[in-house]
Amino acid sequence: MTNADAAVEKLDFKKLLPVFVIVLIDLLGMTIIIPLMPLYATSFGADALIIGLLGAAYPVMQFIGAPLLGRLSDRYGRKPILVISQIGTLAGFLILGVANALWLLFISRLVDGLSGANISTAQAVITDSTSEKTRTQGLGLLGAAFGLGFIIGPIIAFVSLLASGNNYHIPAFVAAGFSALSILLTWFWLPETLPAERRSGAGAGQGRAAMSFGALFQALGHPEVGLLLVLMAAQQIAFGGFEQLLSLFTLNRLGLNASGNAVIFVFVGVIVVAVQGGLIGPWSRRFGDRRLVYLGLATLAVGLALTALTPAQPVPWYERAALTAELTTRGNAAAGHTNPAVTGEVPIALPDEASRGWLGLAWILVAMVPASIGGGILQPAINSLITKRVSPAEVGGMLGVSAALLSGANAVAPLLGGALFQALGSTAPFLAGGISLGGLLIAALYLIRPGREEAAAAGLARGGAH
Repeated sequence: MTNADAAVEKLDFKKLLPVFVIVLIDLLGMTIIIPLMPLYATSFGADALIIGLLGAAYPVMQFIGAPLLGRLSDRYGRKPILVISQIGTLAGFLILGVANALWLLFISRLVDGLSGANISTAQAVITDSTSEKTRTQGLGLLGAAFGLGFIIGPIIAFVSLLASGNNYHIPAFVAAGFSALSILLTWFWLPETLPAERRSGAGAGQGRAAMSFGALFQALGHPEVGLLLVLMAAQQIAFGGFEQLLSLFTLNRLGLNASGNAVIFVFVGVIVVAVQGGLIGPWSRRFGDRRLVYLGLATLAVGLALTALTPAQPVPWYERAALTAELTTRGNAAAGHTNPAVTGEVPIALPDEASRGWLGLAWILVAMVPASIGGGILQPAINSLITKRVSPAEVGGMLGVSAALLSGANAVAPLLGGALFQALGSTAPFLAGGISLGGLLIAALYLIRPGREEAAAAGLARGGAH
Protein backbone atom coordinates (compact mmCIF):
# COMPACT_ATOMS: atom_id res chain seq x y z
CA MET A 1 0.00 0.00 0.00
CA THR A 2 1.37 3.43 -0.93
CA ASN A 3 1.45 6.37 1.46
CA ALA A 4 -1.31 8.00 -0.58
CA ASP A 5 -3.53 4.93 -0.23
CA ALA A 6 -2.88 4.83 3.52
CA ALA A 7 -3.86 8.49 3.81
CA VAL A 8 -7.15 7.82 2.01
CA GLU A 9 -7.97 4.99 4.44
CA LYS A 10 -7.11 7.04 7.56
CA LEU A 11 -9.72 9.37 9.02
CA ASP A 12 -8.52 12.96 9.37
CA PHE A 13 -9.79 13.75 12.89
CA LYS A 14 -8.36 17.26 12.78
CA LYS A 15 -10.45 18.04 9.72
CA LEU A 16 -13.62 16.77 11.41
CA LEU A 17 -12.93 18.29 14.83
CA PRO A 18 -14.89 21.51 14.14
CA VAL A 19 -18.07 19.71 13.12
CA PHE A 20 -17.76 17.28 16.05
CA VAL A 21 -17.44 20.11 18.58
CA ILE A 22 -20.26 22.10 16.96
CA VAL A 23 -22.64 19.13 16.96
CA LEU A 24 -21.76 18.34 20.58
CA ILE A 25 -22.48 21.91 21.69
CA ASP A 26 -25.69 21.93 19.64
CA LEU A 27 -26.78 18.70 21.32
CA LEU A 28 -26.04 20.07 24.77
CA GLY A 29 -28.83 22.59 24.24
CA MET A 30 -31.27 19.84 23.28
CA THR A 31 -30.26 17.43 26.05
CA ILE A 32 -30.52 20.14 28.71
CA ILE A 33 -34.20 20.50 27.78
CA ILE A 34 -35.21 16.81 27.42
CA PRO A 35 -35.54 15.93 31.16
CA LEU A 36 -37.19 19.29 31.83
CA MET A 37 -39.80 19.68 29.09
CA PRO A 38 -42.61 17.40 30.40
CA LEU A 39 -42.45 18.98 33.87
CA TYR A 40 -42.15 22.48 32.39
CA ALA A 41 -45.37 21.82 30.48
CA THR A 42 -46.96 20.40 33.64
CA SER A 43 -46.23 23.71 35.38
CA PHE A 44 -48.52 25.36 32.81
CA GLY A 45 -51.36 22.95 33.53
CA ALA A 46 -50.71 20.45 30.70
CA ASP A 47 -51.89 16.87 31.16
CA ALA A 48 -50.21 13.79 29.68
CA LEU A 49 -52.08 14.02 26.35
CA ILE A 50 -51.11 17.67 25.82
CA ILE A 51 -47.53 16.84 26.77
CA GLY A 52 -47.61 14.06 24.17
CA LEU A 53 -48.72 16.60 21.56
CA LEU A 54 -45.89 18.89 22.64
CA GLY A 55 -43.39 16.04 22.28
CA ALA A 56 -44.67 15.32 18.77
CA ALA A 57 -44.42 18.97 17.63
CA TYR A 58 -40.64 18.93 17.11
CA PRO A 59 -40.29 15.71 15.06
CA VAL A 60 -43.32 16.56 12.90
CA MET A 61 -41.87 19.95 11.98
CA GLN A 62 -38.39 18.45 11.56
CA PHE A 63 -39.86 15.88 9.16
CA ILE A 64 -41.17 18.81 7.09
CA GLY A 65 -38.19 21.14 7.41
CA ALA A 66 -35.11 18.91 7.35
CA PRO A 67 -35.50 17.61 3.75
CA LEU A 68 -36.07 21.17 2.48
CA LEU A 69 -33.03 22.54 4.29
CA GLY A 70 -31.02 19.53 3.14
CA ARG A 71 -31.78 20.35 -0.51
CA LEU A 72 -30.95 24.00 0.14
CA SER A 73 -27.59 22.93 1.55
CA ASP A 74 -26.93 21.04 -1.69
CA ARG A 75 -27.65 24.23 -3.61
CA TYR A 76 -26.14 26.98 -1.43
CA GLY A 77 -23.55 25.15 0.65
CA ARG A 78 -23.48 23.50 4.06
CA LYS A 79 -22.29 26.39 6.21
CA PRO A 80 -25.04 28.97 5.58
CA ILE A 81 -27.83 26.41 6.01
CA LEU A 82 -26.26 25.08 9.22
CA VAL A 83 -26.13 28.63 10.59
CA ILE A 84 -29.77 29.26 9.62
CA SER A 85 -30.88 26.06 11.35
CA GLN A 86 -28.89 26.99 14.46
CA ILE A 87 -30.50 30.44 14.55
CA GLY A 88 -33.89 28.70 14.55
CA THR A 89 -32.77 26.53 17.46
CA LEU A 90 -31.57 29.61 19.36
CA ALA A 91 -34.91 31.35 18.77
CA GLY A 92 -36.76 28.27 20.02
CA PHE A 93 -34.76 28.17 23.27
CA LEU A 94 -35.22 31.91 23.87
CA ILE A 95 -38.99 31.59 23.41
CA LEU A 96 -38.89 28.67 25.84
CA GLY A 97 -37.01 30.79 28.37
CA VAL A 98 -39.48 33.70 28.33
CA ALA A 99 -42.60 31.51 28.04
CA ASN A 100 -45.44 32.45 30.39
CA ALA A 101 -48.13 30.34 28.70
CA LEU A 102 -48.40 26.82 27.31
CA TRP A 103 -48.88 27.97 23.72
CA LEU A 104 -45.41 29.54 23.79
CA LEU A 105 -43.92 26.15 24.59
CA PHE A 106 -45.57 24.83 21.44
CA ILE A 107 -44.26 27.78 19.40
CA SER A 108 -40.73 27.17 20.69
CA ARG A 109 -40.79 23.49 19.66
CA LEU A 110 -42.38 24.24 16.27
CA VAL A 111 -39.76 26.88 15.46
CA ASP A 112 -36.89 24.64 16.56
CA GLY A 113 -38.28 21.64 14.65
CA LEU A 114 -38.88 23.53 11.41
CA SER A 115 -35.26 24.72 11.40
CA GLY A 116 -33.98 21.39 12.72
CA ALA A 117 -31.53 20.43 9.98
CA ASN A 118 -28.54 20.68 12.29
CA ILE A 119 -27.76 16.97 12.40
CA SER A 120 -28.59 16.15 8.77
CA THR A 121 -26.44 19.07 7.57
CA ALA A 122 -23.61 17.96 9.86
CA GLN A 123 -23.87 14.49 8.31
CA ALA A 124 -23.53 16.12 4.89
CA VAL A 125 -20.42 18.00 6.09
CA ILE A 126 -18.85 14.71 7.20
CA THR A 127 -19.81 13.03 3.93
CA ASP A 128 -18.09 15.87 2.03
CA SER A 129 -14.99 15.52 4.20
CA THR A 130 -14.44 11.75 4.11
CA SER A 131 -13.71 9.01 1.62
CA GLU A 132 -15.88 5.93 1.21
CA LYS A 133 -13.47 3.97 3.40
CA THR A 134 -13.52 6.48 6.27
CA ARG A 135 -17.16 7.64 6.05
CA THR A 136 -18.61 5.12 8.49
CA GLN A 137 -15.99 6.02 11.08
CA GLY A 138 -16.58 9.72 10.45
CA LEU A 139 -20.34 9.40 10.86
CA GLY A 140 -19.65 7.40 14.00
CA LEU A 141 -18.29 10.61 15.52
CA LEU A 142 -21.86 11.92 15.50
CA GLY A 143 -22.86 8.93 17.61
CA ALA A 144 -20.08 9.79 20.05
CA ALA A 145 -21.29 13.42 20.16
CA PHE A 146 -24.83 12.22 20.86
CA GLY A 147 -23.59 10.00 23.66
CA LEU A 148 -21.56 12.74 25.32
CA GLY A 149 -24.45 15.17 24.89
CA PHE A 150 -26.88 12.83 26.63
CA ILE A 151 -24.52 12.61 29.61
CA ILE A 152 -23.32 16.22 29.88
CA GLY A 153 -26.64 17.93 29.01
CA PRO A 154 -28.69 16.48 31.90
CA ILE A 155 -25.79 17.26 34.28
CA ILE A 156 -25.91 20.90 33.17
CA ALA A 157 -29.71 20.85 33.58
CA PHE A 158 -29.32 19.51 37.13
CA VAL A 159 -26.73 22.14 38.07
CA SER A 160 -28.72 25.04 36.57
CA LEU A 161 -31.91 23.92 38.34
CA LEU A 162 -30.04 23.51 41.62
CA ALA A 163 -28.42 26.94 41.32
CA SER A 164 -31.70 28.67 40.42
CA GLY A 165 -33.94 27.04 43.02
CA ASN A 166 -35.67 24.88 40.40
CA ASN A 167 -36.57 27.81 38.16
CA TYR A 168 -37.57 25.99 34.96
CA HIS A 169 -36.83 29.01 32.77
CA ILE A 170 -33.10 29.06 33.56
CA PRO A 171 -32.09 25.80 31.78
CA ALA A 172 -33.78 27.12 28.63
CA PHE A 173 -31.57 30.21 28.72
CA VAL A 174 -28.51 28.05 29.39
CA ALA A 175 -29.46 25.95 26.33
CA ALA A 176 -29.81 29.18 24.33
CA GLY A 177 -26.27 30.13 25.41
CA PHE A 178 -24.88 26.87 24.05
CA SER A 179 -26.84 27.39 20.84
CA ALA A 180 -25.36 30.90 20.42
CA LEU A 181 -21.88 29.45 20.97
CA SER A 182 -22.48 26.85 18.25
CA ILE A 183 -23.47 29.62 15.80
CA LEU A 184 -20.24 31.52 16.50
CA LEU A 185 -18.13 28.38 16.11
CA THR A 186 -19.85 27.48 12.84
CA TRP A 187 -19.39 30.97 11.44
CA PHE A 188 -15.74 31.47 12.43
CA TRP A 189 -14.30 27.93 12.62
CA LEU A 190 -16.14 25.58 10.25
CA PRO A 191 -14.94 25.72 6.64
CA GLU A 192 -17.41 25.28 3.77
CA THR A 193 -17.10 21.68 2.57
CA LEU A 194 -19.22 21.82 -0.60
CA PRO A 195 -17.44 23.81 -3.33
CA ALA A 196 -19.57 25.90 -5.67
CA GLU A 197 -18.85 23.62 -8.65
CA ARG A 198 -20.32 20.59 -6.79
CA ARG A 199 -23.58 22.26 -5.78
CA SER A 200 -26.91 21.34 -7.34
CA GLY A 201 -27.27 24.83 -8.81
CA ALA A 202 -24.15 24.11 -10.83
CA GLY A 203 -25.90 21.22 -12.55
CA ALA A 204 -25.52 18.35 -10.09
CA GLY A 205 -28.47 16.70 -8.50
CA GLN A 206 -31.21 18.79 -10.11
CA GLY A 207 -34.60 17.22 -10.34
CA ARG A 208 -33.92 14.89 -7.44
CA ALA A 209 -37.19 13.81 -5.90
CA ALA A 210 -37.85 13.28 -2.26
CA MET A 211 -38.57 9.77 -1.10
CA SER A 212 -42.08 8.76 -2.13
CA PHE A 213 -44.64 6.64 -0.30
CA GLY A 214 -44.30 4.15 -3.15
CA ALA A 215 -40.62 3.71 -2.34
CA LEU A 216 -41.52 3.31 1.34
CA PHE A 217 -44.04 0.53 0.70
CA GLN A 218 -41.68 -1.14 -1.75
CA ALA A 219 -38.97 -1.20 0.92
CA LEU A 220 -41.38 -2.60 3.52
CA GLY A 221 -42.22 -5.40 1.10
CA HIS A 222 -38.56 -6.33 0.59
CA PRO A 223 -38.24 -10.02 1.58
CA GLU A 224 -34.89 -9.60 3.33
CA VAL A 225 -35.32 -6.31 5.21
CA GLY A 226 -39.04 -5.47 5.31
CA LEU A 227 -39.47 -6.85 8.84
CA LEU A 228 -36.28 -5.13 9.96
CA LEU A 229 -37.74 -1.79 8.87
CA VAL A 230 -40.93 -2.54 10.81
CA LEU A 231 -38.80 -3.36 13.85
CA MET A 232 -36.91 -0.08 13.45
CA ALA A 233 -40.15 1.91 13.68
CA ALA A 234 -41.61 -0.23 16.48
CA GLN A 235 -38.56 -0.08 18.73
CA GLN A 236 -38.34 3.69 18.29
CA ILE A 237 -42.02 4.13 19.21
CA ALA A 238 -41.37 2.09 22.37
CA PHE A 239 -38.02 3.66 23.30
CA GLY A 240 -39.04 7.16 22.15
CA GLY A 241 -42.16 7.00 24.31
CA PHE A 242 -39.98 5.82 27.19
CA GLU A 243 -37.70 8.87 26.82
CA GLN A 244 -40.55 11.35 26.37
CA LEU A 245 -42.71 10.16 29.28
CA LEU A 246 -40.11 8.97 31.79
CA SER A 247 -40.13 12.33 33.63
CA LEU A 248 -43.92 12.22 34.00
CA PHE A 249 -43.79 8.60 35.15
CA THR A 250 -41.20 9.27 37.85
CA LEU A 251 -43.16 12.34 38.93
CA ASN A 252 -46.27 10.17 39.37
CA ARG A 253 -44.61 7.12 40.96
CA LEU A 254 -41.56 8.52 42.77
CA GLY A 255 -42.28 12.23 43.25
CA LEU A 256 -39.11 13.21 41.36
CA ASN A 257 -38.81 16.77 40.09
CA ALA A 258 -36.76 17.96 37.11
CA SER A 259 -33.47 17.80 39.04
CA GLY A 260 -34.08 14.20 40.06
CA ASN A 261 -35.04 13.25 36.52
CA ALA A 262 -31.87 14.86 35.17
CA VAL A 263 -29.83 12.44 37.31
CA ILE A 264 -31.78 9.46 35.94
CA PHE A 265 -31.18 10.66 32.37
CA VAL A 266 -27.44 10.87 33.11
CA PHE A 267 -27.57 7.24 34.33
CA VAL A 268 -29.35 6.16 31.13
CA GLY A 269 -26.90 8.15 28.99
CA VAL A 270 -23.85 6.52 30.58
CA ILE A 271 -25.24 3.04 29.83
CA VAL A 272 -26.15 3.91 26.23
CA VAL A 273 -22.69 5.41 25.63
CA ALA A 274 -21.00 2.34 27.12
CA VAL A 275 -23.05 0.08 24.84
CA GLN A 276 -22.65 2.09 21.64
CA GLY A 277 -19.11 3.26 22.28
CA GLY A 278 -17.46 0.13 23.62
CA LEU A 279 -19.62 -2.99 23.72
CA ILE A 280 -21.66 -3.18 20.54
CA GLY A 281 -18.61 -3.68 18.28
CA PRO A 282 -17.25 -6.75 20.11
CA TRP A 283 -20.79 -8.11 20.59
CA SER A 284 -21.52 -7.72 16.87
CA ARG A 285 -18.33 -9.54 15.88
CA ARG A 286 -18.93 -12.34 18.39
CA PHE A 287 -22.69 -12.92 18.04
CA GLY A 288 -23.66 -11.27 14.73
CA ASP A 289 -26.18 -8.50 14.11
CA ARG A 290 -29.17 -10.87 13.91
CA ARG A 291 -28.63 -12.11 17.46
CA LEU A 292 -27.99 -8.55 18.63
CA VAL A 293 -31.44 -7.60 17.30
CA TYR A 294 -32.93 -10.44 19.35
CA LEU A 295 -30.97 -9.31 22.41
CA GLY A 296 -32.03 -5.69 21.95
CA LEU A 297 -35.71 -6.57 21.63
CA ALA A 298 -35.55 -8.83 24.70
CA THR A 299 -33.71 -6.40 26.97
CA LEU A 300 -35.81 -3.38 25.95
CA ALA A 301 -39.02 -5.39 26.49
CA VAL A 302 -37.85 -6.48 29.95
CA GLY A 303 -36.71 -2.97 30.84
CA LEU A 304 -40.04 -1.37 29.84
CA ALA A 305 -42.04 -4.02 31.69
CA LEU A 306 -39.94 -3.57 34.84
CA THR A 307 -40.36 0.20 34.55
CA ALA A 308 -44.14 -0.21 34.37
CA LEU A 309 -44.05 -2.29 37.59
CA THR A 310 -42.08 0.30 39.57
CA PRO A 311 -43.58 0.53 43.09
CA ALA A 312 -45.43 3.78 43.81
CA GLN A 313 -43.02 4.78 46.57
CA PRO A 314 -41.72 8.37 46.55
CA VAL A 315 -38.07 9.08 47.30
CA PRO A 316 -37.13 9.80 50.95
CA TRP A 317 -36.70 13.56 50.39
CA TYR A 318 -40.09 13.97 48.68
CA GLU A 319 -42.40 16.70 50.03
CA ARG A 320 -45.73 16.89 48.25
CA ALA A 321 -46.47 20.50 49.15
CA ALA A 322 -43.04 21.68 48.01
CA LEU A 323 -43.26 19.81 44.70
CA THR A 324 -46.77 21.13 44.10
CA ALA A 325 -45.51 24.66 44.67
CA GLU A 326 -42.60 24.07 42.31
CA LEU A 327 -44.90 22.83 39.54
CA THR A 328 -47.53 25.54 39.94
CA THR A 329 -45.93 28.75 41.16
CA ARG A 330 -42.22 28.70 41.86
CA GLY A 331 -40.80 28.67 38.35
CA ASN A 332 -43.12 31.40 37.09
CA ALA A 333 -42.82 33.60 40.14
CA ALA A 334 -39.02 33.41 40.12
CA ALA A 335 -39.01 34.59 36.52
CA GLY A 336 -41.49 37.36 37.18
CA HIS A 337 -44.31 35.70 35.21
CA THR A 338 -47.84 34.77 36.10
CA ASN A 339 -49.65 31.83 34.59
CA PRO A 340 -53.43 32.13 34.55
CA ALA A 341 -53.79 28.48 33.51
CA VAL A 342 -52.33 27.26 36.82
CA THR A 343 -54.90 26.73 39.58
CA GLY A 344 -52.66 25.27 42.27
CA GLU A 345 -53.45 21.71 41.18
CA VAL A 346 -50.90 19.53 39.40
CA PRO A 347 -52.54 17.73 36.43
CA ILE A 348 -50.36 14.64 37.06
CA ALA A 349 -51.27 12.71 40.22
CA LEU A 350 -48.53 12.91 42.87
CA PRO A 351 -47.70 10.02 45.27
CA ASP A 352 -48.61 9.89 48.94
CA GLU A 353 -45.96 11.31 51.24
CA ALA A 354 -46.55 8.65 53.90
CA SER A 355 -44.99 5.81 51.88
CA ARG A 356 -41.56 7.35 51.27
CA GLY A 357 -38.57 5.04 50.88
CA TRP A 358 -35.77 3.80 48.61
CA LEU A 359 -37.45 0.83 46.93
CA GLY A 360 -39.10 2.77 44.09
CA LEU A 361 -35.88 4.58 43.13
CA ALA A 362 -33.78 1.41 43.37
CA TRP A 363 -36.32 -0.50 41.29
CA ILE A 364 -36.39 2.02 38.45
CA LEU A 365 -32.58 2.28 38.36
CA VAL A 366 -32.43 -1.50 37.94
CA ALA A 367 -35.10 -1.30 35.20
CA MET A 368 -33.07 1.38 33.39
CA VAL A 369 -30.21 -1.07 32.81
CA PRO A 370 -31.95 -3.49 30.39
CA ALA A 371 -34.03 -0.65 28.90
CA SER A 372 -30.89 1.39 28.13
CA ILE A 373 -28.98 -1.64 26.80
CA GLY A 374 -31.85 -2.49 24.46
CA GLY A 375 -32.26 1.11 23.36
CA GLY A 376 -28.53 1.37 22.69
CA ILE A 377 -28.33 -1.88 20.71
CA LEU A 378 -31.36 -1.88 18.46
CA GLN A 379 -30.95 1.06 16.08
CA PRO A 380 -27.31 0.41 15.06
CA ALA A 381 -27.83 -3.37 14.96
CA ILE A 382 -30.93 -3.15 12.74
CA ASN A 383 -29.35 -0.62 10.39
CA SER A 384 -26.18 -2.71 10.15
CA LEU A 385 -28.18 -5.83 9.33
CA ILE A 386 -30.17 -3.93 6.69
CA THR A 387 -26.99 -2.82 4.91
CA LYS A 388 -25.72 -6.41 4.83
CA ARG A 389 -28.90 -7.88 3.36
CA VAL A 390 -29.35 -5.60 0.34
CA SER A 391 -27.16 -4.91 -2.66
CA PRO A 392 -24.67 -2.03 -2.45
CA ALA A 393 -26.85 -0.01 -4.84
CA GLU A 394 -29.80 -0.28 -2.42
CA VAL A 395 -27.98 0.67 0.79
CA GLY A 396 -28.50 4.43 0.61
CA GLY A 397 -32.17 4.13 -0.26
CA MET A 398 -32.87 1.61 2.49
CA LEU A 399 -31.10 3.71 5.10
CA GLY A 400 -33.15 6.68 3.89
CA VAL A 401 -36.33 4.69 4.44
CA SER A 402 -35.05 3.66 7.87
CA ALA A 403 -34.41 7.32 8.79
CA ALA A 404 -37.87 8.33 7.55
CA LEU A 405 -39.48 5.63 9.69
CA LEU A 406 -37.48 6.83 12.70
CA SER A 407 -38.78 10.37 12.16
CA GLY A 408 -42.34 9.11 11.90
CA ALA A 409 -41.90 6.98 15.01
CA ASN A 410 -40.54 9.96 16.95
CA ALA A 411 -43.79 11.80 16.20
CA VAL A 412 -46.05 8.83 16.99
CA ALA A 413 -44.31 7.83 20.25
CA PRO A 414 -45.29 10.82 22.43
CA LEU A 415 -48.79 11.00 20.94
CA LEU A 416 -49.52 7.33 21.59
CA GLY A 417 -47.73 7.28 24.93
CA GLY A 418 -49.44 10.45 26.13
CA ALA A 419 -52.87 9.12 25.17
CA LEU A 420 -52.25 5.81 27.00
CA PHE A 421 -50.88 7.64 30.04
CA GLN A 422 -53.91 9.92 30.16
CA ALA A 423 -56.53 7.22 29.56
CA LEU A 424 -55.13 4.20 31.40
CA GLY A 425 -52.57 5.53 33.86
CA SER A 426 -48.82 6.04 34.08
CA THR A 427 -47.89 2.36 33.73
CA ALA A 428 -49.82 1.83 30.48
CA PRO A 429 -47.31 3.22 27.91
CA PHE A 430 -44.42 1.22 29.35
CA LEU A 431 -46.36 -1.99 29.83
CA ALA A 432 -47.80 -1.73 26.31
CA GLY A 433 -44.31 -1.15 24.92
CA GLY A 434 -42.87 -4.13 26.78
CA ILE A 435 -45.66 -6.48 25.66
CA SER A 436 -45.47 -5.26 22.04
CA LEU A 437 -41.72 -5.74 21.87
CA GLY A 438 -42.08 -9.19 23.42
CA GLY A 439 -44.47 -10.11 20.60
CA LEU A 440 -42.10 -8.67 18.01
CA LEU A 441 -39.24 -10.69 19.53
CA ILE A 442 -41.23 -13.89 18.99
CA ALA A 443 -41.97 -12.84 15.39
CA ALA A 444 -38.31 -11.96 14.81
CA LEU A 445 -37.11 -15.33 16.12
CA TYR A 446 -39.33 -17.09 13.59
CA LEU A 447 -39.04 -14.72 10.62
CA ILE A 448 -35.53 -13.24 10.70
CA ARG A 449 -33.46 -16.20 9.62
CA PRO A 450 -29.70 -16.41 9.03
CA GLY A 451 -28.79 -14.39 5.94
CA ARG A 452 -26.01 -14.18 3.42
CA GLU A 453 -23.88 -12.06 5.79
CA GLU A 454 -23.63 -15.01 8.19
CA ALA A 455 -22.76 -17.41 5.39
CA ALA A 456 -20.02 -15.01 4.26
CA ALA A 457 -18.69 -14.70 7.81
CA ALA A 458 -18.68 -18.49 8.19
CA GLY A 459 -16.79 -18.81 4.91
CA LEU A 460 -14.17 -16.31 6.09
CA ALA A 461 -13.82 -18.20 9.38
CA ARG A 462 -13.25 -21.49 7.54
CA GLY A 463 -10.76 -19.81 5.27
CA GLY A 464 -8.89 -18.43 8.25
CA ALA A 465 -8.80 -21.84 9.88
CA HIS A 466 -6.98 -23.25 6.88
